[in-house]
Order: sequence, then structure tokens, then C-alpha cells
Amino acid sequence: MRSQHDALRINQLQVIGSHNSYKKEIEPKLYRFLEEKDTSNSIQSLQYTHIPILEQLDMGLRNLEIDVYADSKGGTYANPKGLSLAQPNEAFDPNKVMQKPGFKILHVIDIDFRTHYYTLDACLKDIKSWSEAHPNHEPIFVTLEAKDGKANMFGTQPEEFTTSLFAELDNALKSGLGSDKLITPDNVKGKYETLEQAVLNNNWPTLKDARGKFLFILDDSGRKRDLYIKGHPSLNNRAMFANANPGTPEAATLFRNNPEDKSIKDLVSKGYIIRTRADAGTKEARSNDYSHFNMAKDSGAQIITTDYYLPSTLFKSDYHISFKNGTYVRKNPVTTK
Repeated sequence: MRSQHDALRINQLQVIGSHNSYKKEIEPKLYRFLEEKDTSNSIQSLQYTHIPILEQLDMGLRNLEIDVYADSKGGTYANPKGLSLAQPNEAFDPNKVMQKPGFKILHVIDIDFRTHYYTLDACLKDIKSWSEAHPNHEPIFVTLEAKDGKANMFGTQPEEFTTSLFAELDNALKSGLGSDKLITPDNVKGKYETLEQAVLNNNWPTLKDARGKFLFILDDSGRKRDLYIKGHPSLNNRAMFANANPGTPEAATLFRNNPEDKSIKDLVSKGYIIRTRADAGTKEARSNDYSHFNMAKDSGAQIITTDYYLPSTLFKSDYHISFKNGTYVRKNPVTTK
């Protein structure tokens, strides 16, 4: 957006970005093996892929989504068990990056593991370099899911996120990008008593002040969200915003993934930043159905995610989304009235 829009607050923008932005196509022979075993066709929900993240940013996308797994000792995800089910087309992690300790990026352990970035550090390094080469870019919203949970069918147990791991994750974001590149809850809270008060009083930064920066949102609504907030009222000193409930001191950014949710427009009007989805599980692409995208646009949700800013290369479909003239950022239809 040109400089005449610099006085807009960032909640007065609407952007399109990618869902699981790092994801490559699931290993083809493994996909076919699983498809043969899958009587419900649920495996089809994994049949999408993305171009490299920096190419997405070059196109104009201004939302990314990253899934992060903790790997304090290294090696937890270094040998995907799915490769024992089907011969791979190419080596996995030839440089043994996954053997080293640190946060890893992948979708589904042992199954959907092909990724443009093995590590969070490598991803942050690249997007920082891109940002420095494009210092006037619109703010980039990044939703980050800290993934853990029970052992899977192969017995692989992801490491559980803890208070100390969240501190490490914050430090990784701050050191990887530089604190000057981050829009944090403290930046938005300012002199208000709580972060939510600041948001309800339209204290989001202007586009001018937000250019060249990133805003991270933790994607969780349960234990991990609560753990991230604990000891940090209004998310003070945190690197990320959270999917906190309206009416709580930490409420600023909210996930409403179903664009049919009629509460979105009201929440947007009050000042919250909302993330929703134009498509999910490849369903809209397979049926060329733009209804959810149109609802998402009209709702005023500031962040609209898609797997299809380009048409699918994995099955026949023309479905792909953008705003007018192939753009991915526009003035928000609700907050700029």
C-alpha cells in the first residue's frame, strides 16, 4: 500500500497470507501409500504445497503461519517413520540439521514432514534478510503454533512446551529478527492499564510505524495459551500476542477460523485483530468454492489465510484467491468506513 495510507492503523488493513507457509508436498509415494489405506479420504486434507516463503513475500502475501516443535536435545524428528513405508524421492535432511538441538518446523510428525525450513532459526534468518532488503514492506502477521501432544501411531513423542521453552521461543524470535523488527504487546499497550484497553481504544501502531516489522500471534486457545500468559499480565515482556478471550487483559488478537462466524464483524469493529480462513482441508479448492473467501473479506477479519494464492499443482482446480488486481493487502472494509 502506498505512503498515503501510512496514517492507517494496522487493524485498518486486511491481508491475505498462507496457511502452514513452510509446507512442501507430502512425499508422493508415501501419500499414495496412505491414500490406498485411507477409506475416509481424510488424507486429502494434506494434499497441498507452498512455494518458498520468500517467494510468497515477493508476491505480496503479508501473513505467514509456522508450526514449531521443541527439540531440546536434537534428533527427535530426524528420522521420519513414514519413510519406512515408501521409498523417498529425495533424501531427508542431508546436512543432518535435524540432529541438532533447537526449534524445528514441520507439519505432521513422521507423515507430513517435507518443509522449506528444518529450523526456526533458518526461517527467521531468511525473513529478516528479506525484510532488510524491503524496508518499507507492510507489517507481516505471523501465526505460530507451538506443537506438542501425545505420541503418534509410530510412538514418536513430541516434546511438551513448558514455561522455560516459551521463554526460549521468545528469545529465539527476538534474537532471530531483532527486537526492533517486532511489534509486541508492550508496544501496543503503551500507557493503558491493560493490553485490551489499548486495543479497544485503537492504540494499534500506524502503518508508517509498522513498516518493516513483524507481529507474531501464538496459535493456541488452551493449556499453552494459558501457560504463555501466566506471569505476564497483558503479555508484558512477551514477543507474541495470544488468542486470548475478549474481556481478559490479554485480548487483542483472536482466531475465528470459520468466516461464517457472525461475531467477527463486531469484534473487528471493537478494535481486535481477527484471523480467519478462506479455505481449509483442500475442500474449497476441489469444488472451486469461493463462498468462504467472500465471507472472510466482508467480515473485516484482518488476516485471511489460504492454501491457494496460486492454483493447486497436485490436483485439477482453478481455485486461487487474491484481492482486486492480484493484490494481497487492502484497506479494511469494516474499520475504514
